[in-house]
Amino acid sequence: MHDETDEMANPYLIPDSNRIYANEAKMAIARDMLERYTGTPPDEFEKQIILTNFGYYLEQFYENYGSSRTQGSAMSAAHSKEKGVSIINFSIGAPNAALIIELLAATDPKAVLFLGLTGGLHRSLKVGDFILPTAAIRDEGASHHHLPRQVPALPTFKVQKFVSQMILEKGMDYRTGVIHTTDYRFWEFDEKFKAHLYEERALAIDMETATLFSVGFASKVPVGAVLLVSDLPLTKGGIKTKKSANSVFQNYTDLHLEIGTEAMSQIALRGEHIRHYRW
Repeated sequence: MHDETDEMANPYLIPDSNRIYANEAKMAIARDMLERYTGTPPDEFEKQIILTNFGYYLEQFYENYGSSRTQGSAMSAAHSKEKGVSIINFSIGAPNAALIIELLAATDPKAVLFLGLTGGLHRSLKVGDFILPTAAIRDEGASHHHLPRQVPALPTFKVQKFVSQMILEKGMDYRTGVIHTTDYRFWEFDEKFKAHLYEERALAIDMETATLFSVGFASKVPVGAVLLVSDLPLTKGGIKTKKSANSVFQNYTDLHLEIGTEAMSQIALRGEHIRHYRW
């Protein structure tokens, strides 16, 4: 039955049939699935969570800060009681990005931070630079199941604020701008696609950021990102290879992880309210 009183109090009221994010049955399945996929019971996750695509980040996190680690059927996780932070390796791509946010929504995290690698598109970028995205282009399919296509993919401001503070306190700099998120892996060999990227003037390209921001917003999960430029795919010889990827991991990813962990730890310590929107 339609309640006009509710509608007057909330002009953005969503019809009951569309309230999938308040669905108790869905949340129960999500909690069960989170434990199966990561090996960690939902209640054992810290309220500050780092997301990564690579096992190296999880291994280093566990070695430096970890109190426990688990391996599930599809993902792995590690936890630090000291830092108040958990990390999940959710693998690569927009569908996995959407999935992990929906699963984490069932644990009501305080903040989620994506530590991702990105291909630098702007000529001023170099390998090893950090990017704090201000927005992301939704050129992937997963987020379209969660929000209309015209809704922008934006990070949670306060998460980005904490990350920026950590980077500046270490005497480093970062770039801000728009990230192009695609589900097209071998786009480097498509001249039409590359011409489109030039017209967009996006700062960098990846396969997860827009999905994480969009599904985070839809699921009421505060999500931010700090991206590390791992290659320069529009330059000659700039496409990432096994050799160049190993160089990135040897020279830059430890600092990337340190910045992310300290930012999440500070959020845990200060106890500040993170969400910057109301429903």
